[in-house]
Amino acid sequence: MKKTSVETAVGVFVLIGLISVAYLTIKLGKMDWFGDDYYTLDARFNSVSGLKAGAVVDMAGVEIGQVADIQLDNQRQVAIVNLKIKKGVILTDDVIASVKTSGLIGDKYIRLTPGGSDRILNTGDMIIETESALDIEELVSKYVFGDAEK
Repeated sequence: MKKTSVETAVGVFVLIGLISVAYLTIKLGKMDWFGDDYYTLDARFNSVSGLKAGAVVDMAGVEIGQVADIQLDNQRQVAIVNLKIKKGVILTDDVIASVKTSGLIGDKYIRLTPGGSDRILNTGDMIIETESALDIEELVSKYVFGDAEK
């Protein structure tokens, strides 16, 4: 009888450990299985060089979402960025999406600048006003080869 109770206690301990590992895997992997607290928007950019899926979307320095996916629109030859925005954040149709760099050579992220319109963006809508990433290599090459305007 004593051996069975020890085996049961070990089994319960192992089960609790496995549940804890599964929970941490979901949380650290930023997966949402128990309800999606986001809505999606698309933004059209001429260039998103360096931007990756999972990058931060912020407004006023506060993280409000993340980049879900980046695709190429073959008809217009532009990048379509799919953004996951937290449901409590209300954006209007004149919001400006910009690709920014964290620090001098840091990671790329999307910064949203609010507008003053009354029309609210809903799931699946497109952000029209965008600013592409600043290409440092292009600026340096223009300066070095004398194409920079004074």
